[in-house]
Amino acid sequence: MQLSPLTAISPIDGRYRSKAESLDAYFSEYALIRYRVHVETEYFIALTELPLPQLAAVPATLKTHLRRLARELTLEQAQRVKDIEAVTNHDVKAVEYFIKEELDTYASREDTDVTPRQMDAWKEFVHFGLTSQDINNTAVPLSLRDATRDVLLPAVDSLIATLSAQAEAWAGVPMLAHTHGQPASPTRVGKELQVYVARLTTMRDQLAQARHTAKFGGATGGLNAHHVAYPDTDWQAWATSFVEQRLGLGREYPTTQISHYDQLAALLDTVARICTIVLDLDRDIWQYVAMGYFRQRVKAGEVGSSAMPHKVNPIDFENSEGNMGIAVALLTHLARKLPVSRMQRDLTDSTVLRALGMPYAHALIAIQSTLRGLGKLQLAPETIAADLEANWAVVAEGIQTILRREGYPHPYETLKALTRTGRPIDAATIRQFITDLDVSPAVRQELLSITPSTYTGI
Repeated sequence: MQLSPLTAISPIDGRYRSKAESLDAYFSEYALIRYRVHVETEYFIALTELPLPQLAAVPATLKTHLRRLARELTLEQAQRVKDIEAVTNHDVKAVEYFIKEELDTYASREDTDVTPRQMDAWKEFVHFGLTSQDINNTAVPLSLRDATRDVLLPAVDSLIATLSAQAEAWAGVPMLAHTHGQPASPTRVGKELQVYVARLTTMRDQLAQARHTAKFGGATGGLNAHHVAYPDTDWQAWATSFVEQRLGLGREYPTTQISHYDQLAALLDTVARICTIVLDLDRDIWQYVAMGYFRQRVKAGEVGSSAMPHKVNPIDFENSEGNMGIAVALLTHLARKLPVSRMQRDLTDSTVLRALGMPYAHALIAIQSTLRGLGKLQLAPETIAADLEANWAVVAEGIQTILRREGYPHPYETLKALTRTGRPIDAATIRQFITDLDVSPAVRQELLSITPSTYTGI
């Protein structure tokens, strides 16, 4: 079957295609090829600037051509790389051969000042002294850095901004809290949303400050081939400068054939914590909807249940929770697996790296669902107020704390005896209890001013 949103195996490329396609530019096969071409061409250009005597005559026009090739790589050119790979059975070698083909094409043009003979010598410095992981372990962190900056962080920022606005709008609305599922000291709707704003902001800032590092050191990390070919060149300093100044990544050293992946794992752990916080938010809002604290704005034409016409289900939060669960599972596996490799290298990291886009996609789908759900929420103040009024026992904490301050004998035990009888505790019960206390009029008035709606803290 022809691949389409209807025939795709993964829901990322199927049902949720429109919600995650912004990640195509960072995690698709085309994107990986483009990032590899970028690293290979920048590496070749950097070699010409050492300078090496064999590359001293490389003109600036050729460097411009190579940069344009990487920047404007077409789908047709990426397909050419795949066609070469079908013969080589090696994806990075296919990129090397593709670039060499492009250099040959450039040399054959009538408007170039480069001869085919010159190009034959120069093009052997494409992928000079490198192993495939020098390309992969720079291309992948570049793509992950860009996807984090361009897609994931803006999505998290949108969620934080929405929650902040709702927290401000509902800042003064008292609400019964629930600890262990039981009525507890009252809080405020806005404050509870602000908890998530604070948590997400902390993790968002950690994500923005995450280090993106790369391995660049030859077949087993020691730049052996570079050193044996040009022993008088300080290849370590050069490689560090190339990775950090030209590519904008941190360089890991010393390494084996592959990246340590420790910094990448730390980044994935941070993303997983963001996902976990959103999942926690989803479940809380779901529960508040179930309790009637929030109503959901009805959209004309939508169906909540195929059997029960009255249903308006909190499906956006459920969708988000499900996708976040998948994202966290993948992120956790990637963060635990990637830093582990047998001796100088095994191949398990290569296949696992190709899944990096999946948790980002599920996280993005989930955040969009949460945002959609938050946009439908309508506060139900009458339900919230009724629940507060039905739970006067929650002011017991405040009363016994003031009594402690006043040196009243056994205040905790006294309030425990009042409130744990199994009978309803209403305003009249609390008022009668306070009236019967042997305290000063000022303290009695202070105690009488405590209500479920006013006992909401700072």
